[in-house]
Amino acid sequence: MTITSQPIAAGMQPSALSPINALSPLDGRYGGKLAALRPLMSELGYMHRRVQVEVAWFIALSDAGLPEFAPLSEASRSHLNHLVANFSESDAQAIKEIEKTTNHDVKAVEYWIKAQFKGHTELEKAAEYVHFACTSEDINNTSHALQLQSARSSVLLPALDAIIAKLREMAHQFASVPMLSRTHGQTATPTTVGKEIANVLVRLVAARERIASVKLMAKMNGAVGNFNAHLAAYPEVNWEAFSKRVIEEDLQLTFQPYSIQIEPHDYMAELFDAVARADTILIDLARDVWGYISLGYFKQRLKAGEIGSSTMPHKVNPIDFENAEGNLGLANALLRHLSEKLPISRWQRDLTDSTVLRNMGVALGYAVLAHQSLLVGLNKLELNEEALAADLDASWEVLAEPIQTVMRRYNVAGAYEKLKEVTRGKVVHKEDLHALISSLDIPTADKERLLAMTPGSYVGMAAELARRA
Repeated sequence: MTITSQPIAAGMQPSALSPINALSPLDGRYGGKLAALRPLMSELGYMHRRVQVEVAWFIALSDAGLPEFAPLSEASRSHLNHLVANFSESDAQAIKEIEKTTNHDVKAVEYWIKAQFKGHTELEKAAEYVHFACTSEDINNTSHALQLQSARSSVLLPALDAIIAKLREMAHQFASVPMLSRTHGQTATPTTVGKEIANVLVRLVAARERIASVKLMAKMNGAVGNFNAHLAAYPEVNWEAFSKRVIEEDLQLTFQPYSIQIEPHDYMAELFDAVARADTILIDLARDVWGYISLGYFKQRLKAGEIGSSTMPHKVNPIDFENAEGNLGLANALLRHLSEKLPISRWQRDLTDSTVLRNMGVALGYAVLAHQSLLVGLNKLELNEEALAADLDASWEVLAEPIQTVMRRYNVAGAYEKLKEVTRGKVVHKEDLHALISSLDIPTADKERLLAMTPGSYVGMAAELARRA
């Protein structure tokens, strides 16, 4: 039988974009979870920042002492700042309408701003100073930096901070709860639940600081980075100092003095690599917690009405950690492509970066979505101390390490080999180890200390380290 593709049903022809027919789940299934990121990293957010940069440049030009452009009045400045502060979706749609004619998105922004000067005589007279001496990339690269500035400070870092706060709480709460370690999947030297959480906490704090410390760069130096047009019009102006002042004082970014037509994007690569590093740490956490749930070390609080399996009513699946792991992988695939591709441009400019940059919000969106899932999962965990204790009580072989180490202290010949003979590949009972300890020719105090030791008490500095984190 030949199988042919079926035509799309009439009722499935999308009449307009909506969550149910979105190609990306970030705008579909998960759209509501990314409401804080969308206005910053969407095309709407991009246009908003372009307007902000154009207005900042225009106002700064009026204060530069140019003989043909006197300082703007307070009324004009207020009107311009109002355009930025109250930029709306309808404004963005108006720019898109202009772009249908210009077929150039930055030029459409310029024309829209000039259209807002109507009825303001002072602004109308100075209209040609909108986008003065700028190449599109002067506006775009600065806008991207502003987008990332807002996304980092108001969405990304707060999401990581919430996870860090939860991990710190768990590390301290469970600092003294003993847990059997597993190296290579096999029973190993005991630790505590809090110490294992602290290990992740310390790594994540360091990764978070790397994200926060990246300097967000911007350049406004013309078509190929040399202020050519600027100096042609006003050779007496120190344009480099002027540009730096606009970028660092007005826009609170870091001035990039050397560039081709585009800002080199090395800071973006650094930022995206830093986010990917944090995400990798969180993948490690998600997988470990998934495993601990499987072992029964953690239970998950039930949610009324929730179903774990369509056929197995008993199941409470670790879906939050699975969703986090999957979305962290998607985020990192995009983030690493961005960091590898963006610093590369043919000669003084090609457009391969432009289409890629439009996916910054997608990459960060998957990361933020994963951070939310992970936090939800962590907040649902309940420690099952009975399961932890049972595992430890069934694993007396882990005490072979302290016993042979004390034996070596007192130069007992073949200490490692003797413990290996008693424990390797065998079910070890408390009585077996106690018989061996009792037969040792070591000081009585050390012998009594070893006899008092249990798998649950052999945790070294774990509790102290967990509380210190």
